Amino acid sequence: MPYLHGPPGLQAHPVPQNARTTHSSGQSFEQLRQGSLQTGSLFEDVDFPANNTSLFYSERSQVPFEWKRPGFWQHSEWLDVVIDDRLPTFRGRLVFLHSADHTEFWSALLEKAYAKLNGSYEALKGGSTLEAMEDFTGGVAETFLTREAPQDFYTILGKALKRGSLLGCSMDIRNAAESEARTPFGLIKGHAYTITGLDQVDFRGQKIELIRVRNPWGQVEWNGPWSDSSPEWKSVGLADQKRLCHAALDDGEFWMAFQDFRAHFDKVEVCNLSPDALQEDALHRWEVAVHQGSWVRGSTAGGCRNFLDTFWTNPQIKLSLTEKDEGQEECTLLVALMQKDRRKLKRFGADMLTIGYVIYQSPGNDEHLDKDFFRYHASLARSKTFINLREVSDRFRLPPGEYILVPSTFEPHQEADFCLRIFSEKKAISRDLDGTVDINLPEPSQPKPPEQETEEEQQFRALFQRIAGEDMEVTAEELEYVLNAVLQKRKDLKFKKLSLISCRNIISLMDTSGNGKLEFSEFLMFWDRLKQWINLFIQFDVDKSGTMSSYELRTALRAAGFQLSSRLLQLIILRYADEGLQLDLDDFLNCLVRLENASRVFQALRMKNKDFIHLNINEFINLTMNI
Repeated sequence: MPYLHGPPGLQAHPVPQNARTTHSSGQSFEQLRQGSLQTGSLFEDVDFPANNTSLFYSERSQVPFEWKRPGFWQHSEWLDVVIDDRLPTFRGRLVFLHSADHTEFWSALLEKAYAKLNGSYEALKGGSTLEAMEDFTGGVAETFLTREAPQDFYTILGKALKRGSLLGCSMDIRNAAESEARTPFGLIKGHAYTITGLDQVDFRGQKIELIRVRNPWGQVEWNGPWSDSSPEWKSVGLADQKRLCHAALDDGEFWMAFQDFRAHFDKVEVCNLSPDALQEDALHRWEVAVHQGSWVRGSTAGGCRNFLDTFWTNPQIKLSLTEKDEGQEECTLLVALMQKDRRKLKRFGADMLTIGYVIYQSPGNDEHLDKDFFRYHASLARSKTFINLREVSDRFRLPPGEYILVPSTFEPHQEADFCLRIFSEKKAISRDLDGTVDINLPEPSQPKPPEQETEEEQQFRALFQRIAGEDMEVTAEELEYVLNAVLQKRKDLKFKKLSLISCRNIISLMDTSGNGKLEFSEFLMFWDRLKQWINLFIQFDVDKSGTMSSYELRTALRAAGFQLSSRLLQLIILRYADEGLQLDLDDFLNCLVRLENASRVFQALRMKNKDFIHLNINEFINLTMNI
């Protein structure tokens, strides 16, 4: 098994074997390595060339770089990032990340792989410690403000350490002048520390909660109570001192009372590791559920609850919590929403979107919740804020039950891919409410004998005889004339006209003889369906403008018998909605006719009691040309 090796003292972590290959050749690292060994040539990465395009996307190079050779997890999946060993230098020295030892290159190579993943070195500018910890471990990050942390904060941190989580802490600064300023207690403001341990000791008859903190400088330590040379240690037994590895060394690591820690440090950042980043024998693991999704303008980019008319169209995740925490009455979970690829898209002018999520009690069904549900039901929980960070995460305690998670951008119509991760102490069941397809079509009505026809149907018969002649069959062009002549007389319907394409699709749907014409009996069968669809269109044309919003299409299609996945809905809207995200009557009918045609063909061809069909190339082309 291959390993990533860090500097001395760091534990090596195995590279997950299910990492997805990202190189354009489709070859894994090991395959590319073997190819170089067989040819005896050094690998050169065509995906991330050694030139300025890999350095900057908006800035210009200030100095002439020379590329020399020395002698990850992302979005909830492991990526196998392949690079060559050419590194940017100036005057013989590495320009970006480098180790103190000039013959050590692991950090620069790791940085290059990270830069390739994000498109350039410039794309790595700015960010947070948590973002890096997530990308290198696959964990979920959460931030605690120490003065607002829950009462069981000490227990939370203890569980995090037992799970192998990465913990950091820092003190805020009010201005640039305070950056890395030393306090009277030996702490550095605006500086990133790590938390390495928690424990308790008996001190004069009391249990004292301690926390161990490390300054990554390897020196400069806390000098208050419980510091390396403080008098408190004289009242602690040698066994406890040995257990706590207490030593008066200026190595940057020190103990302090937890209450002092909360008083001096402002923020704690925790990166909770997923099971695939832990050793196989780890006893304490989170249960993890992952959902990948997209906010797409016109279909699933509904914005926050402030925009009620579109909020309900956002992706919805159903979560079932069945097991309580050990010794508790509630279930602990972390919910993390991440917007994907925003660093990579910076070169195209894309900024971080403002994102967040809301949690509702489930009403008990498995359908996508509609506008009225959110109009009349309040949320149970939500992310602390909607903010323009790569990831928003929070910790919740909820009683066992069923819940609906709604991730969204703050503003509607904003597009992005996202990853929603749910970490829970006990097994939780989650599923996407927008991924199922269910078609429920009525049985076609049977033609009536002429003597039982309604007055409307008799009028159609007379019109058919005048247009079609004795054979009582109409072509697509003739059908276009018939339908427009009839529909334009309706005063409750505002539309331009039905297109010839729609009429050809209607004939394709209803033509049982295969002669490309519509018989009168076939027309009457279709007329019943058409009246239902027109009534739906009128219902959702709220402002009587002759168009309906693409966001209402999901409900309209469901009423017509089509429950579609978000992916199918997005494809339909891309095809039939205009730039203003509106559909006119012709678009709406064309969409419904093609959906019903495809559904009926599938039902006719599918294997017995199966949800799939088998087609050869001739059958497939014949099918697609006729839908």
